[in-house]
Amino acid sequence: MRRILLGAALAAILAGTGTVPGPFTHQAQAQSGLFQPVVYVNDSAVTGYEIEQRARFMQILRAPNNDRASVEKALIDDRLRSFAAKQAGIAATDEQITAGLEEFASRGGMGVDQFVQLLGQSGVDRQTFEDFVVSGLLWREFVRARMVGQVTVSDAEVEQAMKNIIETPEITHVSLSELIIPAPPGEEGKAMALAERIVSQTSSEADFAAFARQYSATPSAQQGGRLPMTPLANLPPSLRPILLQMQAGTVSQPLQVEGAVVLFFLRETRGTQRPGATEQVLDYIRVRLATAQEAANFAARARTCDELEAATGQVPAEQVTRQTLSQGQIPQGEAIRLATLDDNETAVVNYGGTVDLLMLCKRSPALLANAPEAPVATSPDDPARPANALPVRDDIRDQIFNRKIAAAADNYLAELRANAIIRRP
Repeated sequence: MRRILLGAALAAILAGTGTVPGPFTHQAQAQSGLFQPVVYVNDSAVTGYEIEQRARFMQILRAPNNDRASVEKALIDDRLRSFAAKQAGIAATDEQITAGLEEFASRGGMGVDQFVQLLGQSGVDRQTFEDFVVSGLLWREFVRARMVGQVTVSDAEVEQAMKNIIETPEITHVSLSELIIPAPPGEEGKAMALAERIVSQTSSEADFAAFARQYSATPSAQQGGRLPMTPLANLPPSLRPILLQMQAGTVSQPLQVEGAVVLFFLRETRGTQRPGATEQVLDYIRVRLATAQEAANFAARARTCDELEAATGQVPAEQVTRQTLSQGQIPQGEAIRLATLDDNETAVVNYGGTVDLLMLCKRSPALLANAPEAPVATSPDDPARPANALPVRDDIRDQIFNRKIAAAADNYLAELRANAIIRRP
């Protein structure tokens, strides 16, 4: 979403509609005391000028949290990140800074000089842009050096995530409410600010409906913005991933479109399970014994399938079978007993002359057994990709790893904040 808003904002700048009105002159800034420190972070000052500049920069990007309090907090965090990087001996080279500036500007289809020139038209200095990019660059290098080696993702975590994906119905229909705020040329910032206020003050459908009746410029406003249940496939492709990331009962972040800012409230979703999602593959052990007491003794000594295999090491090999089969391949009598078991639980089947001790090792969706390990050639949006294709394990592992890294970085930043000396003049 942030990338979408950035591209829309930069496109607006190119069209001449993205200028933030009323930039301060340096003389006016000095006279108004903007260059005076507002807060000290470990003796590094954050000035009013920096806050004003960062706020303008965030507004141009149509980024959320561009109010003064949020911007001040972001600059304090930037100081803490830079402090941590400096303590670790990490510095950005000229080549890294140049590459970072180029990559950021390219998101809007521009070169650095063009982007800087357009920022200047809105009263934002190049240094503000560079400080923003360098702060992120230093923090990424710090996180890579300090935390990447400490984060691991187990096969069990990947498998559980894959299982959750398989068992979660795929959304086919969505029930939305819409709120469309007009944003004529020159009033984009005002419309975006209103949208962000609506997002921050919406905690229920009733809240959203009230705002829609007051501000929305569509016929649906009379119904609180409510739209009928709609097939997901009928919606624009660019909107689908945004909705799929939302939870029912939540409002989207503001979406900038030509001449308007759009919000959606997701009321309900409907979906179907993937083909084959209910099919299971069972890994289990069968030990054929002479008496029920013998079976009970082995069951008491073994808490897992590995322990049961070890405990039955002296039993003739032809009497101990461990196999992984789909439900349709398992003999019905055994399948019925296994149906009631959780992993590492046992059941005894007495046939009169012989007794079978069954232990379920693992129950898995059949789709999981066939999930690819490595990335495939097609992208998620490639029409050649099967409609119900599962994500590959390597991609899921990367997602879990990135979440853990982000959490570790956030926790470390919180520690830096708690241990810092933050004071005001």
